[in-house]
Amino acid sequence: MANKIRIAVLSGGWSKERSVSIKSGKAVLGALDREKYETVSFDPKEDLNALWEQRKRLDLVFSVLHGKYGEDGRMQGLLDVFGIPYIGSGVLSSAMVMNKRVTKEVYKSVGLPVPKDIVLKKENMVSAETIRHTLGMPVVIKPVSEGSSIGISIMENDMDVQEGIDKAFALDREILVEEYISGREITCAVLGRSCLETLPPIEIVPKDTHRFFDFDAKYVAGETNEICPAPISESLEKEASLMAKKAHEVLQCRDWSRTDMIIDHQDKIYILETNSIPGMTETSLVPLAAKGKGWSLTQLLDRMITVCLAEPE
Repeated sequence: MANKIRIAVLSGGWSKERSVSIKSGKAVLGALDREKYETVSFDPKEDLNALWEQRKRLDLVFSVLHGKYGEDGRMQGLLDVFGIPYIGSGVLSSAMVMNKRVTKEVYKSVGLPVPKDIVLKKENMVSAETIRHTLGMPVVIKPVSEGSSIGISIMENDMDVQEGIDKAFALDREILVEEYISGREITCAVLGRSCLETLPPIEIVPKDTHRFFDFDAKYVAGETNEICPAPISESLEKEASLMAKKAHEVLQCRDWSRTDMIIDHQDKIYILETNSIPGMTETSLVPLAAKGKGWSLTQLLDRMITVCLAEPE
């Protein structure tokens, strides 16, 4: 027991993705090799004092806290203050990745292609007509700082745009209105610190009952066909993998990330967003991509933990 690595899994938390985070935490706890690791779990919403009290007994934290107060740099900063090493991106990276507007500006700074957009604040509104003339129709409307497709709408006409704007503003003080790009959605996971590797890209094909890869399509089993490896050309696979790595690097991600992209009908790839703490549930994409590489979830976690401990900051 004394030689085992002591790992705390953090899940739950305060965000609208709490239920997903709890499922991710259970999956990680169930997959960690008990021959190598002594595990304990904390839900910071309930157990923050216990985490503080046990901080000196922990070798590493594995956080699967999705969304606000877990994925956005706040918990990473607290762990830094507590002096507990953790798997995953640090404060700056986590904060950037959680803010879709900032993320897109960082993408553009290194030439990564992204959909055109308009940033809206309640005090800085524009008309539906201006949106249509600038971006065309349909448009994608999303809160700047939510995950799991929460608050996202695809609107087809001027009348519906205001409804989508109101829905997004109910969740955030700043929103993005983006041009809609028709095509095939793929995602690519990146692992590592000083040396990066990608897992096989996955094509995401929700059922026709879903307009896009929404919350239910993500987390309800059977609602989406996730094809790994994605049935795309070798050149597109290589390009997507390189773009995912570039996104990981420029956003200063650490240990793991997953970047979502769309391939339009002319085979141009656009980056949609990057996730610094991807899901680990039974329907999640990173475990599926690991299977495409021939790894079980246990082997994936082993690899991540080994790299993290071998390359501390």
